[in-house]
Amino acid sequence: RLSYRCSSSAATPSGAACVEVDSDTKAVVNKDHKLGCIFCKKRGEVAATAVVKWYFKGPDDNDSVPLYIYQNKEGSIIDPRFYDRLLWSGSRDTEDLQDGSISILNVTYGDIGTYRCFIHRSLRYANYAFDFSSNRTIQLTVEHKLTRELASTLSEVMMYVSIIGLQVWLVVEMIYCYRKISAAGEEALRESEADYLAVASESKENCAAVQVSE
Repeated sequence: RLSYRCSSSAATPSGAACVEVDSDTKAVVNKDHKLGCIFCKKRGEVAATAVVKWYFKGPDDNDSVPLYIYQNKEGSIIDPRFYDRLLWSGSRDTEDLQDGSISILNVTYGDIGTYRCFIHRSLRYANYAFDFSSNRTIQLTVEHKLTRELASTLSEVMMYVSIIGLQVWLVVEMIYCYRKISAAGEEALRESEADYLAVASESKENCAAVQVSE
């Protein structure tokens, strides 16, 4: 599920609008997955620096532990469980860092857990600096890659079964209607033949009566 929250006053130096997008919370095993963490700077005209810190808490962990840190255009993996499996996917400009997203490579079931992203930003004015932090929590689940494929396959199978069932029903209805019409036609033909024979018999009787009277 993706939701969008636009900040009308937030803008990058180039004038492009900043859009905050919630991270996808479902990953697929053995695939790469992006953990989104975007916080728009409310005053685009003010110079700023920022540091991004990620924390992770697995199902068996008692507390969150440092996972990743990004500052001065360099990222560092802190949690050894994620060595060689994390990539920086956020902004490259530390002067206007608004996207603190990272990507997990080759997702495993061990990656299930709670991820927290903190962006510590410092706005630098002429005579002072204003520091503040924003954070986001992501509850990540991991599913087998065949789950979606199986669901898609089952949907297709059910669709074809429905189509075939509908075609069989139409054929049965056509045969039933044909037989009903044919039976009605035969009955009408028999009634017509009976009426014809009755008229012919009556005509013969009338002719015989005329001859006798003569």
